[in-house]
Amino acid sequence: MKNIYILSLFLALFVLNTSCDDDGGTSAIPTTNGALPDFAVVDGSPAFIDLTGLDNLNLQFTVGVGVGTPTSFDLKAFYATVDGDLYGPVTLDAGVTTFPKEYSLTSTDIVSAFSELTSTDDIALGDMFKLFTSYTFADGTKLEVLNSKAEPNYYAADFNQISDFKISLDYIVSCPSDLGGDYSVISNGTSTDGAPANNPLVDFAYNVTLTDNGGGNYTISDGVAGVYQDWYCAPYGYCFETAGSMTDICGDLSGSWTESFGCEITLTGSVNADGTLSISWENCFGDSATAVYTPQ
Repeated sequence: MKNIYILSLFLALFVLNTSCDDDGGTSAIPTTNGALPDFAVVDGSPAFIDLTGLDNLNLQFTVGVGVGTPTSFDLKAFYATVDGDLYGPVTLDAGVTTFPKEYSLTSTDIVSAFSELTSTDDIALGDMFKLFTSYTFADGTKLEVLNSKAEPNYYAADFNQISDFKISLDYIVSCPSDLGGDYSVISNGTSTDGAPANNPLVDFAYNVTLTDNGGGNYTISDGVAGVYQDWYCAPYGYCFETAGSMTDICGDLSGSWTESFGCEITLTGSVNADGTLSISWENCFGDSATAVYTPQ
């Protein structure tokens, strides 16, 4: 599967950033090459902006080239507030010709980069600091990885799934999170479908694993903790787990993913004082459930 992604990436770069050598007339149309960055967080460096430790913040990361042969890159950034404002883009470093290059940024560096931020007091829970690159090629062509709305400019969304490199680097403003591990789950829920035998579902037990992806982001081994299998295995063959995603922002949990029926599931929840998690989810059909996750 990874090889398919890589092949798709090169094909997309070719289609979007090259043209034919001959247009059928006497003129020749020059060709250009695409490029995508390779961001990596330095081992031991935080993967998020700790709201409780801004004075000691030190974001260390490297920027290289994942695909293509640019002559230089500019390191750029956006700052997105939890209220929906978008600041930038600003250029943090221009004309870099030796890569990968390592960077180290403090909270003061972030504030200084954006005129809209006056002090670290303006950094709020849920804000996001987004890093990306602009590439220059030998013929002078420039390519921006993100557009003015901080959206992907010329590559497909599934390129982010390629494990070989990271297209951009997002630092969310959050709090330390340590929820990874195994959990026993008790769920109660209601299906809008007439097929499930156990509907409503009462005190359904299942075990899941939360995998810590850094920055308060987690993968849930089965996002609905076995509920789909109980409801939809017999009538529809949904006899397997579907991983879910979850983000912890200072005890507030949220997430969304698409299950194998093609329906989006939205998750909300909270971290409780005793270490348990209270989670609710609902899908696009109107099925819903509440669950308590207890660490094992």
